[in-house]
Amino acid sequence: MSAAYRLGELAERFGLELRGDAAHCVDGVATLAAAGPTQLAFLANSAYRAQMRGTLAGAVVLREADAAECPGAALVARDPYVAYAKIAALFERQPAAPAGVHPSAVVAPGAQVAAGASVGPGCVVEDGAVVEDGAVLGPHCIVGADCVVGAQSRLVARVTLVARVRLGRRVLVHPGAVIGADGFGLAFDRDHWIKVPQLGGVQIGDDCEIGANTTIDRGALDDTVLEEDVRLDNQIQIAHNVRIGAHTAIAGCAAVAGSAHIGRYCLIGGGAGILGHLSVADRVTVTAMSLVTHSIHTAGEYSSGTPIQENRQWRKNAARFKHLDELARRLKAIDKDSSA
Repeated sequence: MSAAYRLGELAERFGLELRGDAAHCVDGVATLAAAGPTQLAFLANSAYRAQMRGTLAGAVVLREADAAECPGAALVARDPYVAYAKIAALFERQPAAPAGVHPSAVVAPGAQVAAGASVGPGCVVEDGAVVEDGAVLGPHCIVGADCVVGAQSRLVARVTLVARVRLGRRVLVHPGAVIGADGFGLAFDRDHWIKVPQLGGVQIGDDCEIGANTTIDRGALDDTVLEEDVRLDNQIQIAHNVRIGAHTAIAGCAAVAGSAHIGRYCLIGGGAGILGHLSVADRVTVTAMSLVTHSIHTAGEYSSGTPIQENRQWRKNAARFKHLDELARRLKAIDKDSSA
């Protein structure tokens, strides 16, 4: 059964201004369109003001500027989305993970598993691995040799830590993620490839989150590093020796090539690519599907690529693109003639 919270209690706990009945209780969250009288909704985007005017929600988290139009109770916040995220966490119910090792799990004699850790069915913990207190390994996770799962971290299911991976505290790794596999290191010897040994590891800081089926390769010599509070979406590729600064977030299907360095507080859009051996400054935003081909030294928002167009128009422009250099030379010649 879901817990219920009084609006007055929520306002006090999260530093919000309540306009409405402090004794009214909510027992869940929902969208503005779907919420009922015992649910809480939020308005962070002005495009949804019309939905708010007709909402049946028991309370709405919103900005001061929108409070007058709210038909019911309002919780006024400086940032409604942040406030909503904190409140919604009260209603999230994670299944309890019992401490101990499931009978079907395999733990090597040289591994260390804390008494308060939970090792689920079908897991494998190899020699030299450490699973710290309060850590949870969901079904069929593999913790390879010399890996460390930090205290209170959670590997949801089918996560593989290959070798020399160190997770900090409270790290969340979603199903299918592979961390610490070989980096893509190859040397070409006349007519064939020679594999370059990947002798480094992966270090992931406290409070990071790794999305489903994301891959983070271990370093060739030095480690691949994610500093604290880095958030990676699903299906991202992080190559060997990449370093990602604290509090950076990367959206799905992005790829970061080897030895690239990304600063702190960066936002990398979905499907973006960052070439190897580049540096990206702190507080840079790279929009979706952009390709970063040179280092970025100044904070700001950066984009590349051609926005979507009707196909016929795009084909015409694509054909013209091939002639841009020729057209530029013609214009330069015309300017020279007209000024003569």
